[in-house]
Amino acid sequence: MLTSRAAILALVVCVIALSLAYPLREYVMQQSQIAQLKEDRARMEENVAHLQEREEALTDEDYVEREARERLHYQYPGETAYIVVRPGADDEADAGPAAPTEPWFTELWRSVEEADGPDPDRGP
Repeated sequence: MLTSRAAILALVVCVIALSLAYPLREYVMQQSQIAQLKEDRARMEENVAHLQEREEALTDEDYVEREARERLHYQYPGETAYIVVRPGADDEADAGPAAPTEPWFTELWRSVEEADGPDPDRGP
């Protein structure tokens, strides 16, 4: 069936294929890593450009004044500021949890007493 020359040729082809597989795999991995790093670099350059624009805007005194008035509600002395509160706004959701009526240590002691008492499910 197979001659010794064909077997040796097949063996040599397999050795060459195996010896090239690892470097080829490393090459493909490095190419994907390079592509990822290029994307990261482009994203960082966009971020730097945005921050430079923001820095330039913050050097403008009119912009800083406008931001202070709009976002921080700053006013000059003698000016009157009005804040409009819309009726029906979700005030309860923004308020957070209700304030406790008793101090924390009272609730803690009550839970200790309940834990020390008999289990109502098991009976006497």
